[in-house]
Amino acid sequence: MKGPTLADLRRYAIARSLFAPTTLPRALRRLGFVQADPIRAPARAQDLTLRHRVREYRAGDLERRYPKLDIEEDFFVNYGFLPRATHTLMHPREGGSPWPAARWKQAHAVLDFVRERGVVHPRDVDLHFQHGKARNWFGGSSNASTQLLDGMHYRGLLRIARREGGVRLYAARDVHAPVSDPAVALDKLVDVVVAKYAPLPELSLNLLASRVRYGAPQWEALCRDALVRAKQRLPKALVDGLNWYWPAGENPASKRHAPDDHVRLLAPFDPVVWDRRRFEAFWGWAYRFEAYTPAPQRVRGCYALPMLWQGHVIGWGNLVWKDGRLDADIGYVSGKAPRGGFRAALDDELQRMTAFLAAR
Repeated sequence: MKGPTLADLRRYAIARSLFAPTTLPRALRRLGFVQADPIRAPARAQDLTLRHRVREYRAGDLERRYPKLDIEEDFFVNYGFLPRATHTLMHPREGGSPWPAARWKQAHAVLDFVRERGVVHPRDVDLHFQHGKARNWFGGSSNASTQLLDGMHYRGLLRIARREGGVRLYAARDVHAPVSDPAVALDKLVDVVVAKYAPLPELSLNLLASRVRYGAPQWEALCRDALVRAKQRLPKALVDGLNWYWPAGENPASKRHAPDDHVRLLAPFDPVVWDRRRFEAFWGWAYRFEAYTPAPQRVRGCYALPMLWQGHVIGWGNLVWKDGRLDADIGYVSGKAPRGGFRAALDDELQRMTAFLAAR
């Protein structure tokens, strides 16, 4: 069988990720993991990702429905939302920076407090324990209680019960026995990553497999072997000088992966565009997330959304939602908008975005 071309891989990447819209639980299971980001420009990344894949999805639906979904908010290869079965594979989570005895004493006191109340807001913990202030990771100051709760969540002592106004509310996490075979668990975790971001150039697969250690630091030393096993079992092809990998049983060269005529404004962390190495191989230009870049140095905008049309990312959009109205500043790689049906397709996408944001 003839191997896939780069054009085949590009069409395959889009078609397998932008599947026909379905229910929220099914979309979450199919994605395997949804990366989260707190910036709302014009909506949070998790909502911008899900709106393309869930029927009638509206901004904030994930947060509203989270308590009844079989998912957890947790660390994986980055921070986000994942099915509880995947979350369970990584716990009890061990490793990372060790805590001194005094820190563990604080944690156990807070855990007892949380168990008594069921669900707690960080300010309730802060008022009760008066832990004071502490230096945070970016050099500023934040409540020490907030940092302690974050650490307890990461270590699996607490889970996110729900959010109120974007603030995480905590509950005690059920304790369960560790997995019997870490190698099997790691293989499953790597497969979640591959299924999310395939097809993957080899260097991207290497990176993502190594990032599994963020979700399961206790197995950091085993990640290299898990990568070796993944490369042995996954289908691959050498295309334009790069080895590419994808899940077993899928055919990247299938003619069914034809692009449609919809314009889609994608989140900066959408799986279609997340891998910047793959992005440049597919579309021939560099996209960068510039929210944390000083304004004078930004090229495309604070939160430029990559714009997909007919199988190509042809530009970007900076969107602002204010007073119930959507303002869109659209840029193009070529410097001008395409002809044909693009303008009508863009108008349709902006109307869909308006309906999605109106729930805010």
